[in-house]
Amino acid sequence: SPCGCSLHVNPAYDSTLDEPPLYEESNEHRTVRPSVVSAFGHDTLDRVPNIDFYRNAGSVSGHRAVRPSLQELHDVFQKVSSGPPPKAEKGAVKFGWIKGVLVRCMLNIWGVMLFIRLSWVFGQAGWGLGTVVIVLSCVVTTITSLSMSAICTNGVVRAGGAYYLISRSLGPEFGGSIGLIFACANALAVAMYVVGFAETVVDLLKDNDMLIVDPINDIRIIGIITVVVLLGISVAGMEWEAKHPTITLIMNVFVGTFIPATETKKSQGIFNYNSKIFLDNFAPDFRGETFFSVFAVFFPAATGILAGANISGDLKDPQKAIPKGTLLAIVITGITYLAVALCVSATIVRDATGNITDAILNPGKPCNGSTAAACELGFDFSSCETETCDFGLMNNFQMITLVSGFGPLIIAGTFSATLSSALASLVSAPKVFQALCKDNIYTALRFFAKGYGKNNEPIPGYILTFFISVAIILIANLNVIAPIISNFFLASYALINFSCFHASWAKSPGWRPAYKYYNMWLSLLGAVLCCVVMFVINWLYALLTYGIELLLYIYVTVKKPAVNWGSSTQAVTFVSAVGNALSLSGVDDHVKNFRPQILTLTGSPRARPALLDLAHSFTKTYGLCLTCEVFVVGSTALQDLNAGMERNQMYLRKTKRKAFYAAVACDNFRDGTESLLQASGLGRMKPNTLMIGFKTNWRTAGAEGVQSYVGILHDAFDFEYGTVVLRINEGLDVTHIVEAEGRYESFFRLASLQSIPLTQTAQGACSLSLYLSVPPPQQVVKMNEKLLEASAQFKKKQPKGTIDVWWLFDDGGLTLLLPYILTNRKKWKDSKLRIFVAGQPGRTEQDKKEMRSLLHKFRIKCSEIIVIDDIHVQPSDNSLQKFQGMIEPFRLHDGSKGAAQAGAMKKEYPYKITDEELSSFEEKTNLQIRLNELLQEHSKSASLIVVSMPIARKESISDFLYMAWLDTLTKDLPPTVLIRGNHKSVLTFYS
Repeated sequence: SPCGCSLHVNPAYDSTLDEPPLYEESNEHRTVRPSVVSAFGHDTLDRVPNIDFYRNAGSVSGHRAVRPSLQELHDVFQKVSSGPPPKAEKGAVKFGWIKGVLVRCMLNIWGVMLFIRLSWVFGQAGWGLGTVVIVLSCVVTTITSLSMSAICTNGVVRAGGAYYLISRSLGPEFGGSIGLIFACANALAVAMYVVGFAETVVDLLKDNDMLIVDPINDIRIIGIITVVVLLGISVAGMEWEAKHPTITLIMNVFVGTFIPATETKKSQGIFNYNSKIFLDNFAPDFRGETFFSVFAVFFPAATGILAGANISGDLKDPQKAIPKGTLLAIVITGITYLAVALCVSATIVRDATGNITDAILNPGKPCNGSTAAACELGFDFSSCETETCDFGLMNNFQMITLVSGFGPLIIAGTFSATLSSALASLVSAPKVFQALCKDNIYTALRFFAKGYGKNNEPIPGYILTFFISVAIILIANLNVIAPIISNFFLASYALINFSCFHASWAKSPGWRPAYKYYNMWLSLLGAVLCCVVMFVINWLYALLTYGIELLLYIYVTVKKPAVNWGSSTQAVTFVSAVGNALSLSGVDDHVKNFRPQILTLTGSPRARPALLDLAHSFTKTYGLCLTCEVFVVGSTALQDLNAGMERNQMYLRKTKRKAFYAAVACDNFRDGTESLLQASGLGRMKPNTLMIGFKTNWRTAGAEGVQSYVGILHDAFDFEYGTVVLRINEGLDVTHIVEAEGRYESFFRLASLQSIPLTQTAQGACSLSLYLSVPPPQQVVKMNEKLLEASAQFKKKQPKGTIDVWWLFDDGGLTLLLPYILTNRKKWKDSKLRIFVAGQPGRTEQDKKEMRSLLHKFRIKCSEIIVIDDIHVQPSDNSLQKFQGMIEPFRLHDGSKGAAQAGAMKKEYPYKITDEELSSFEEKTNLQIRLNELLQEHSKSASLIVVSMPIARKESISDFLYMAWLDTLTKDLPPTVLIRGNHKSVLTFYS
C-alpha cells in the first residue's frame, strides 16, 4: 500500500471471494477447515488469542461481513506458533463394565437400606408385601434400565449420565430441567448414605454410653465430619474411589441365622428358623406407616442403577458396559435383598424387650396377641403391646447386625457400603452438574463447568454438593430424607422411560439403538408407573418436583439455548407438522379460514426491515411469512445462497420475527421471483399474497429493470396472488448501511486482537484509513439516519393515529382485511380505521349508510366513514405539469411523425410511452393524479395509508406509464401501502 502497511483486510464478504470459511458447521460444533489444520496444526489453533473471532468470522451480526484471509491467519498464528507447544497431559483413568458399572451399581444398591432399614421394611409390611416392595422396585428399575440401555446404545454416551441421556433424547428443555433435579438428587443421596453411616456409629456410641451430646445432634456432628472426609477423598481422584472395598460379607448374615440362638439373642427376638415366626411375619403390621410410605423409604436403594451411567464419560465402552453391568447388578442385588429379607423374616419376631427375665417359666400360659410366636418359643413380650420396646424388626434398625454370625463384621460392612455409596454419589452429582453447565443451558451456572486435573475434576461442583449434603444431613432422620430422594429419582426415571418411548414413537431414522431388548410401550408403562408411584408416596412432594421441572422447562424454552442435539422432540415436531400439512391438503379452502400468507421480496432479511416488519405484522404467528431473496446466477451465486440460508434464518429467530427465509438462484430477478411464486409453500400452507417494496429508482433503472419489476406484478396476478406494494419516502433498502456497519465492526474486532495492536501505531492508522476509505459527507449521514429511523418505524409500538383505507375497487376484500388485521396487533391497537370510498355527488349520506351497513355485516369496526364525491374532478394544472415532467424522458412523441418513422421509433424503443397510449388512458392517468391530491388533503397526517392499487392491463399499458401512475399516486405521503386482491372473496357475511 502507499504507506507501507502490511495488514491486508478483506472488504465485506461478497461473491468474488472464493476462499471457504475457516470453520465448517456440523450439528453440535464447528470443525476447523482441514487446510487450516494442515497449515498451522491443532496445538497452534488452540493457543490463538480471541480465536472465537475467527470461529464466527463471516457471520458478524447475522450478515455477510469481514472474513480473515489465510494470509491474515498465517500472520497471527505464526506469532503464536513461535512459542513452545503445550505439554500433553497424562491420559484419564477409564473403567471397564465390571469395575465401572457392575461394582459401582451394587455399591450404591447395597447401601444403607440393606443393613439398617431392610428389617424395618419387612417388619412393617410383612414378608408378603415386603416382597412386593422389592419386586415393584425391581420392576421400575428394570424397565428404566432397558430404556436407558436403548438410549445408551444409540450413539456415543458422554459425561453426564441421566442428564446426557434425557437432554440428547428429549432436548435441552427437558434435559436442563431434569439435569438440575437429578444432580440435586445425587447430592441428597450423599446425605442419605452419610446419615445411615452416622446412625450406625451413634448406635455403637449409645451401646457403650459414649454419646457426645444426644442421638440427633451426634448424627449431625458425625455426618458433617464424614462428608468432609469424603469430599477430600473424592477431590483426590476417582481412581482411589474405584479401588475402594466393594462387597461386604453378606454371607455372614446367612451364617448367623443358622447358628443356634443364645438366650440373649432370644430375648432380643432372634430365634433360629421357625415356621411360626415366618407365618406370623407374613401379614403387614403398619404402625404409623402405609405400604407406599414404606416403599418410599426403601426405594432409594434402587437408585444405584444410574451409578454407572453417571460416569459414562469415564467408561472405556459405555455402549456395552452400561446395559450389561446395570441389568446384572439389578438381578444380583434384587436376589440378595429378597434372600436376606426372607431369612430375617423367618428368624426374628417383630417386638422384643431384650430382657432375659422375660423367659416364660410356666409353659402352660396361653399365647395370644402380636407376640404369640415368641410366647410359643418361650418368651413373653406382651409388654411390647402397651409400650415401645427396644428390639425386634419394628423397633431396632440394627437387627441384621444382631442376627449375623459376627456382628462387628456387619458393622464394618455397613460402614463400607454406606461410605462407598456416599462416595459414588459424591462423585456422580458434580459430574452431572458439570455436564449440564458445559452445555451452557443456564448461563449463570457456567462457572461450575470448569474442571481441574487429568480427569477434569469438577471442584466447584464438589463444593456445591458438599454444602447441599450438609444442609440435608442436619435433618438427621433417614426416614424423612429417603422419600425426598425417591421423589427426585422417580422423576428422573420417568423421563428416561419417556425418552425411550418418545424416540421410538417419533420413528426418526437416527433412532437405531444397538440394544434391541426394549419395547416402546413398556417404556411408556414405566414412565406412567413412576409418576403414579410419586403421587401415591407423597402428592405434595410430587407436585413440588414437577412444579420445579415446569419452571425450569419454561425458563429454558424462553431462553432458547443455542444447541441442537437432534432430539426426539424435534423429530416428533417434524412428524406432527407433516401430518398436519397432509391433513390440511385434504380440506378445501374456505373464505372464513382465509388468512394472509405473505411472500415478501426483502432480499436479505436485514436489507429491508420496514418491509419485513409490516409483513410480520400481517401474519404474526397466525399465518405464513416468507422473506425471499433472489441471487442472479454468477460465479458464486450458489455459494452465496447456501452460505446465507442458515445465517439469515438465525437472524429471523434472534430478532423474533416469525418468518421463513427462502432463496433461489436464477438467470434474472424476474425468473427467480416467478420460481418463488410457483414453488413456495407446502400443500395448503403456501403464500397467497406477494409483498414488495416500491421501486423508487424506476426512472434511472433502465428499461430492463422496470420491465422486470412490472412483470413481477403481472406474474403475481397470473398466479392468483394478492399484491401489496409498500412505499416510504425515505426508502426501504438499508443494505449499504448494513455492509458499512459490518466493515467497521469487523475491522475493530480484528484490531482488538492482542497480537496485532493496530490502533496504537501509525501503521494501524494507515490501514484504518485505507480500509474505511473517505468518511461520507454530512448530508449523506443525515439521509442515512432518516432512512434507519424510517426502517424501524413498524418495529416499535405505533402512537395514537389513524390507518386510512381508500377502498376504491372491489378486489375481494383484501384491501379492507389487511388493515383490519393490523388494528388487532398489539403494536397497532391505538390506531383507528378510517374508511374512504368513492361516491357520487348528492348521494354522500346514502353511500355512507350503505358502507356502514356493509362493514357491520363484515363485523369490521371503523372510527369514521368518509365518502369522496369529487374524485373525478380534473386535477390541478400544477399536478398535471409535474406528471408531464415525470414521464417526459420516457415519451416517444410519435404523434407528429410519419407512419414509417413512427413505426421505426416504436420498434427501436418498444418500452416508451406513445402519444396514442397517453391519450387513450388520459382519464385513468388523471384519476391517479387526482387521488394523490385527495390523499394530500385528507390523509397527510395518517400513520399508514392503504389504497386500492390500480392495475395495468398487460401489453396495453407501457411499463413506464404504469410506474408513473404508482409513483404519482403515492408521492409525498406518509407510509403508503397499495393493495390489490386476486378478486377471490376473503370476507364473508356468514358465521
